Amino acid sequence: MASFSVVNNIGSVNAQSKLYMTNVGLQQTLSRLSSGLRINQSGDDAAGLAVANSFRSSVAVLNVGVRNANDGLSRLQIADGALNNISLLLDRATTLASQSASDLFSGDRATLNAEFGSVISEIDREAGLGGLTGGLNSTVFIAPGANGQVGVSFGAVTSTTLGVNTSTIATAAGAQTAVGAIATAVGTLGGVQGSVGSSQNRLQFAISLAQTQIVNTTAAESRIRDANIAEESANLTRYNILTQSGLAALAQANQSTQSVLALLR
Repeated sequence: MASFSVVNNIGSVNAQSKLYMTNVGLQQTLSRLSSGLRINQSGDDAAGLAVANSFRSSVAVLNVGVRNANDGLSRLQIADGALNNISLLLDRATTLASQSASDLFSGDRATLNAEFGSVISEIDREAGLGGLTGGLNSTVFIAPGANGQVGVSFGAVTSTTLGVNTSTIATAAGAQTAVGAIATAVGTLGGVQGSVGSSQNRLQFAISLAQTQIVNTTAAESRIRDANIAEESANLTRYNILTQSGLAALAQANQSTQSVLALLR
């Protein structure tokens, strides 16, 4: 049975409660639309926030991993450039040695040997500039876990490791020996170049995979964290209408008390 009271206006209290809930929803929708995020505080989706944060952390690690791999590639490219020059120097050395190896050579072997010596010295100089004197045996961190690191390695390259440091072409016999030593050096150098090239390819593939993982992980985070703008726009319209109707209902509920007072006249 309906009752009439001027002490408690139940209709007004109920309208205020509904209006409060509508206002909470409106503020949440405005927050999502203004930030572009579905989760703006832990209370919005605590479980989803934890997962989204783990995805964001993984992306941060992968981004650094890509930079690490690019740094490794730069190091290998420096070595590769030096190796290419050393290969050209060996070509020049074998040319000089081949000239001096002929018994019928009528030129000045001393001049050839002097240039030959400068070529060998240049090999050591460029090996030092290219970081080849000690070789390389390292790992590049791309991502956490046992498979998250890429090993890069190559052997040392100097006139000594190539076996041409004691070569001389001052005589035909010495030149003939030098030709054989240089041929062996070319093979040794090719092995080092193969190691450098293999390491470069591994890092390139690692970068490609890491970038794919960054895209996919970012997309996964976006599906959890980002707001659906179309949905929130519809919510904004709904809450605006509910706010207006709630205010109208509250006004009517407050007006009903005046009707009760009419009974006392």
